[in-house]
Amino acid sequence: MRPPLRAVAILAAVAALVTGCGSGDDWSQPHAKPTAVGTLGPGFVDPTARPAPEATITPRPGSWTGVHPSADYRVVLLASGTDAPTKALVAAVEQWADEEHVALRTVTPDGPHDLLHAVTRALEMSPDLIVSAGNDLIDPLALVTASHLSQQFLVVGAELAEPTHNVTAVDWSGASFRGEGLGMSSTYDAASFTAERCAAAIRAGVAAVLNDLTGIVIWLDQH
Repeated sequence: MRPPLRAVAILAAVAALVTGCGSGDDWSQPHAKPTAVGTLGPGFVDPTARPAPEATITPRPGSWTGVHPSADYRVVLLASGTDAPTKALVAAVEQWADEEHVALRTVTPDGPHDLLHAVTRALEMSPDLIVSAGNDLIDPLALVTASHLSQQFLVVGAELAEPTHNVTAVDWSGASFRGEGLGMSSTYDAASFTAERCAAAIRAGVAAVLNDLTGIVIWLDQH
């Protein structure tokens, strides 16, 4: 005997409510476009002259601290490497995500052969932002990012040689790897990846992305 239609409707509604519990972890559901909460401080960028594509800007230290992501900001941390600089970057991103209540997922390649596939896995999650940490990922990102222009990428502690408008990078003196066989704009210095500088990198980079200042390199002039 079939249950009455009213009972079926009630059961369906209850099931939907149960399924909805913890829906913040379900990225398959649509959500509002992320926005910047707060504003950039003076000196982050010249308000009368928007940076040209691939330009390098040097914002005033701390001019990004007033910007925060809106609720339910979805970020994938794409990280590769066990070296100290990569570990410092990962720790900074994780701390930032915890402080800002960001929905963070991490993708780690299973060896050099999996670098490109790892980028693809991150893309398949359809996050608001993919943050890359580790020099090994620069060449795979250079191959993929131009084909996914609707996806925002943030590279911390390195950069792409020819970024498209959806790729933003944060560098400083000692961190400017651009890919195998390409020169760096400064001498690589693992000691320059301090906790303070890595924390500034993720916050400055996200502040730029949330304000649609993308496709540029942010140069941190901090000591």
